[in-house]
Formats: sequence, structure tokens, C-alpha cells
Amino acid sequence: MVYTDTRDKSVKVDFKTAVMSGMSVKTGGLYVPVEFPKLDSAFLSRTPEPSFREVAYEMAKPYVKDEIPDADLQAIIQDAYPFTAQVVPIDKISYVLELFHGPTCAFKDFGARFMARTMSYFNRSENDNLHILVATSGDTGSAVGSAFHNVPGIDVTILYPEGKISPLQEKQLSTFEGNVRALKVNGTFDDCQKLVKTAFTDKDLREKFRLSSANSINISRLLPQAFYYMYSSLVVKNRIPHDSKIENPAIICIVPSGNFGNLTSGLIAREMGAPIAGFVAATNANHTVPDWIATGDYNARPSIATLSNAMDVGAPSNYERISYMYTLEEVRSIFASYWTDDKGTKEGIEKCYEKTGYIIDPHGAVAWKAWDDIKNGEMEKLMKGEGNTDINVPGLTANIPSWAEHIASKNAVGIILETAHPAKFGSTVTAAIGREPSMPDRLEKVLSLPDRAQKMEKDYESFKEWLCSNL
Repeated sequence: MVYTDTRDKSVKVDFKTAVMSGMSVKTGGLYVPVEFPKLDSAFLSRTPEPSFREVAYEMAKPYVKDEIPDADLQAIIQDAYPFTAQVVPIDKISYVLELFHGPTCAFKDFGARFMARTMSYFNRSENDNLHILVATSGDTGSAVGSAFHNVPGIDVTILYPEGKISPLQEKQLSTFEGNVRALKVNGTFDDCQKLVKTAFTDKDLREKFRLSSANSINISRLLPQAFYYMYSSLVVKNRIPHDSKIENPAIICIVPSGNFGNLTSGLIAREMGAPIAGFVAATNANHTVPDWIATGDYNARPSIATLSNAMDVGAPSNYERISYMYTLEEVRSIFASYWTDDKGTKEGIEKCYEKTGYIIDPHGAVAWKAWDDIKNGEMEKLMKGEGNTDINVPGLTANIPSWAEHIASKNAVGIILETAHPAKFGSTVTAAIGREPSMPDRLEKVLSLPDRAQKMEKDYESFKEWLCSNL
């Protein structure tokens, strides 16, 4: 497979180069495959549907062709995924895709573990270490730290915004030792991301160190997240005739979105043949992309702190990939867009529990509320010209996707992505529903570990000096 650069289509690199460099050194652009191969229709129509690992293997094969032999790819997938994505019905037309069954209880485990093993595979013949730099607004850092911890030949530096993630998330980030270290930055996630991106384009720094990324700017973290979209859509396609008697429904994925890597992975799955009619881009008060979809103007902005902190991104990196893959009109055809504030997030947690008995985290709650509003009349209001047209008011924004008619005709089902275990946001969930979510053992253990994070200012020179002294 050939990969090109979102900022320079003349660039052509292989998978190994795209993975190990993270992003284009020359332009600062992001790598994308030049094509998205379709999976065989016989594979997609199997009953029962293929297992998660089978889906992962078949999807990954064309992207690593001639670089990772089939047997080695099988071994990478087997080692990366001792867990799976779980599809849970919560009403007749709504399913929650639980993505928190990995070691750090967040969806980032799916991408980070595949990426770590792929990088380790490619790094076997190198004499010096590969240095991973990663910015996180919540769950990315812990997933990456866990995935790379004690992996030979690879060091990891995690940057996170001090005071802007949950206490449990911070414990998961700040307690690593050995080849993984954490920096708590006096700033926002956008400041952390800017430091990482600047380092990647610093010629002097790259001459001293082999650098790569582990954010969703790295294609090897983005591609494996497509696995669970394909898998869950096949599961739901086979289930829905028995669950609700709807024949050939439009499957809509409702995605809580921050840096938009997760939703971009969904787009890749759809391009490869996943039976997904469309997506809802559901954000918190950082609604840069919904505003773009509604108005046509993309205006990056400083991020705002919210209860769904992993989505607190004002300048999402993967907007660049989405706008490379599609025109604005194509985006408007595929996407509905929605945003809510902290009040709406709390309401989402409360109403989801009240209506379905399901305990959802603040990020999944944004998606659940979007779907609940859409299926209960808000999309039809928009279709009649009665919906909200003010981008500064929470709710469904003024865009009617191609699949809207399926909502009106009651011929659509939703897959709500639950991206983290609710116990990671226990105080917020407890305040909303009056009871604490259960705490998985693997989260409880981390609470007793000592913090090891170091303080860092948000200016690049301080960061560069630290890197030169510590890598």
C-alpha cells in the first residue's frame, strides 16, 4: 500500500515510513492511504458474522501488504487483542458499542496496542531507540503508555494538560516508570498537541533523535480503530431483524468526538464496505467541526474545559484527513452534527440511566443524547425547516444528511460508541444518577501507585531543552 500526504499529494511512502515517522517531516501533513480497498462481499455477508480478530486481520492485510507477512500480522493481532469490542442493546433500535474492555478501560487501547506491536516489529533492526511523543486530553496517554510499557527499543513521552483531566485519568498517566514518562503541561490539550507537532517539524531535533507519534495523527493508530466499526456494524446488521423486525435498516454510528480520529476511523471502515449509512459527529462545547459542517467555515479555536474532557479539542488534527478525503458537500451527506454543553452531558447520563438502565460515561452520554434527540423528533424538525439554525445553541446543527429520511420513516438504528468506562469519571456519573459505577480491578490498582509526572511549561524552547536533556 502507498501512503500520501494530506498537504502534498506528490508524496509517496510505504507503511513502515508512515508509521515510524508519524507525520510528514517536510510539510507537517498527515499520512493517508491512496486507496481504501473493499473487503470481499462473501466475508461481509457471513452468518454468523466474522469474529473481531478475523475482521482485524482481513482489514489490516491490504495496508501492510509486502511489509508484514501474513503470519506475523496474525501474531500481532492475536497479541494486541486478548479482549474485544462488545455490542450491547439498550432499546429496540439502539446499541452501545462498549470499547472499554482493554487494559486501560478506553477505546484508545484498540489503536495503541496494534500500533505498539507494529512499531516494535519495524524497530527490530534499529540500533538506537525510537522516541514516541504523544499529547493527550485524557485517555490516549494511558493507552499508549500501557501499550508501550517495557517494549524494547522504544521510549514514550506523554504530555497532558495539568488540572484538565479526571483524577483517575491522571493516575493512569503519571504512574508509569522505565521507558514511559509523563509531563504535566501548564496549558491546554491544544498546547500539548502544538508542542508535539512542532517537535516533529524541528529539523535540528529530528537529526538528533528518531521521533514518532502515537496520537491519532499516526496512521497505525487510526487504522485499527476501523476494526470495531466494521465488526459492530456486521453484528448489528445480523441482530436487528430479530431485535426490532426492521428489514435492511440504515445503521448510524454516533461518535463522541474531540480530535476526530475515532470518527475518521469509522469513515475508513465505511469506505471498506462496512454497512454504515452515516455518522453523527457529537461534540461537547468544543464544536469546531459541527460549526464547519453547518456554515462551511472552519475556525480552529482555543479549547474549553468540559466534563467530557477527552473531547476538549478546539483544533482537531483529523479535520485535515476528513477534508482531504471528502468535499464539504460529501461530509454533509454522510454526517449529522450535534453538540451539547455540560448541562446536556449530565442530562444525557441521567436520562440514559432512567430510560434504559445503562450507566454511561460523560463522553458516551454526549453521543447518547445526540441519538435520543435525533430519533425523537429533532431530525424531522430540521427536515421541516423548524430546527435550530444558531450554531451557538446546543443541539442538532443545521445540516440534513442523506440518511435523514430513514430517521423520519423509522427505518434507522444507532450504534452509540461508549469510549471509556464510567468509573473513570465516577464523581460526574454519581452526581447525575445518585450511585457510583462499579470500579474494574485494573483501575482500582492504579490508585495506589505513586505519581511520577514532571511539570512543563507550554513554550516550545523549554520542551525542546527537556527533550535534549532526557531522551
